[in-house]
Amino acid sequence: MSNLLIVESPAKAQTIEKYLGKKYKVVSSKGHVRDLPKSTFGVDLENNFTPKYITIRGKSDLIRSLKKEAKAADTVYLATDPDREGEAISWHLYELLGLNEKNSKRVVFNEITKNALQEAVKHPRNIDYDLVDAQQARRVLDRIVGYKLSPFLWKKVKKGLSAGRVQSVATAMIVDRENEINNFKPEEYWNLNAIFKKSNSNSKIPAKFYGTAKKAIDITNQELADEIYNKCINGEFTVTSIKLGEKKKSPAPPFTTSTLQQEASKRFNFQTKRTMKAAQELYEGINVEHVGLVGLITYMRTDSLRISDDAANAAKDFIISNFGEQYYPQKRRYYKSKNTAQDAHEAIRPTNIDLTPEKIKASLSNDQYKLYKIIYERFIASQMSDAKYDTQSVDISDGTYLFKAYCQSVKFNGFTALYNDFDKESNDKKFYKLENGEKLKLTDLEKIQNFTQPPARYTEGTLTKALDENGIGRPSTFMPIISTILARGYVERDGKFLKPTALGQVTTKLMKDYFSSIIDYDFSANLETELDKISDGKIKWQQLISQFYDIFSDTLAKAEAELKETRIKVPDEVTEEICPNCGKNLVIKSGKFGKFLACPGYPECKFTKAIVFDTGVACPKCGGKILKKKSKTGKIYFGCENFPKCDYMTWDEPLTTKCKKCGSNLFRKSGKRKIIYCPNPDCSKSASVNSTDDHKEEKNEQ
Repeated sequence: MSNLLIVESPAKAQTIEKYLGKKYKVVSSKGHVRDLPKSTFGVDLENNFTPKYITIRGKSDLIRSLKKEAKAADTVYLATDPDREGEAISWHLYELLGLNEKNSKRVVFNEITKNALQEAVKHPRNIDYDLVDAQQARRVLDRIVGYKLSPFLWKKVKKGLSAGRVQSVATAMIVDRENEINNFKPEEYWNLNAIFKKSNSNSKIPAKFYGTAKKAIDITNQELADEIYNKCINGEFTVTSIKLGEKKKSPAPPFTTSTLQQEASKRFNFQTKRTMKAAQELYEGINVEHVGLVGLITYMRTDSLRISDDAANAAKDFIISNFGEQYYPQKRRYYKSKNTAQDAHEAIRPTNIDLTPEKIKASLSNDQYKLYKIIYERFIASQMSDAKYDTQSVDISDGTYLFKAYCQSVKFNGFTALYNDFDKESNDKKFYKLENGEKLKLTDLEKIQNFTQPPARYTEGTLTKALDENGIGRPSTFMPIISTILARGYVERDGKFLKPTALGQVTTKLMKDYFSSIIDYDFSANLETELDKISDGKIKWQQLISQFYDIFSDTLAKAEAELKETRIKVPDEVTEEICPNCGKNLVIKSGKFGKFLACPGYPECKFTKAIVFDTGVACPKCGGKILKKKSKTGKIYFGCENFPKCDYMTWDEPLTTKCKKCGSNLFRKSGKRKIIYCPNPDCSKSASVNSTDDHKEEKNEQ
């Protein structure tokens, strides 16, 4: 008896074949095999929105091979990913390969382990057509918006633009945040920070101004700050209250896709794509030394906080044996998922508790290790006891004004023995030895002027969090959403932050003026809820599409009528650089190979210039400035400003950090390892590269 098992990923296929043995042949579909055509609309509006699928270009040979394998097998197991997208791929394979319910089965697993795979094969099911319909509904919705709205944008804004249902919402969120920042009006406030001392001790007691004994006072101007300062500076202060307490801190739940992306962004400055690439590799299988190919984490696209009983019990045993009984709570911890969560999968966790991060570090890349370590430690910590802190709050008054001193001390470290938040608990110190009624001397009082700050621009991590909190998109879509809006030029990176381009702002305003429902947060979240109802078999997918299309087509027709002769100009970003030919300020334009400087006097003046950035490092060949440049293929390189007279160029990044031995600027190699080295041939490279101080300075520079 021969068995064929089809998965999406070739890497996953290798791992699975190891566990299932010789009775199973495991092959890969290499992702989707059938989709809507790119060149035509592909949805029959007159025939109940029937999608017209075609085999994806380049997949014909693969399909022929899969058909041959399927024909030779007694049973075909469709083992694509355990989500809507995976279910749809299984259905497309079922149709294309001419399978039937007798000779094929659908199997799903949350982790690639021997036990999970064998259990999945023992308990197969049929294709879940409700899940397939939910994916079809999402695909058709996106096709309707993209193919009907994009030509409208071509005519009104710029040729070649494209629109997306969820991507437009994400762009609008970034535009809204930028408008908040631009419209923000800072408000003044002042802090008064005091230092007190006991009469018989030199120990300092820092305290902050609170107000009076009856109420807090906000100091909103210098006059009030000066008034309070002058009344307090020579005052006699007394301890009026000492309160001792205890504070508990509970561990965070194990990761979902969204929280993993947020934490990797915050801790390691990973972009979403980088996080998901490493997570995919950990899930599909790593060749671990002395173990072999093994899937190290559970499925990485999930919004569920559920974990299996087996995993919880394994975590309990690990905690008690490695930390002690007191580090495990009296009752097992459970975490409640959001109401909108799809609970088909568990939270992201390690598949084998025995494979600790340090034990398998040598088998992992740097990115894989960093991600595996936080997944592993956060999961274990999520099952550990609370951290406990003793707290002390002291009121210090001169009879009119009140200052408060606060400190805390770790009583029991609990889960923080293994895993702590990126922003660690601070102010951990010994308590002040004070008594009620004790006199204190004010030795220092500092007035500090502050202004409220606007909200920060989104990073990929905080945007993911906002999308998740607003119910926009699903775990599998967060990365494609961000990639798409960057690729389309609606958003650009400013360091680690995302900011809207002029194109993104103009397009979003047009969408808000005429297609407000599409970029309304609640509308998008409600659509996701409706897709979930299709998954649950509560409504038919054509019903949802019909309701959406009726409103959308009317809105589009109205917009086209009202803007019939209108063309919306995308404003150029004006720079301070002057055109050498006509004296006008150059503007930033976008072309096939990215942004460049151009004269706004085109076509009379056709001057253009590449955008380059000064690295602050001198050319080792001629002493000129080394500039950061971009090749025609979009790859970053560094070259001398005096080109072509000086032909110096390098792919390695010049750093402002100096070599401790010879004083030359250090360079960071391109590629995965990012080795830092001294380019001076007369200098010992190892002395510079291995210098701890150089590494520290380099980290600070980043």
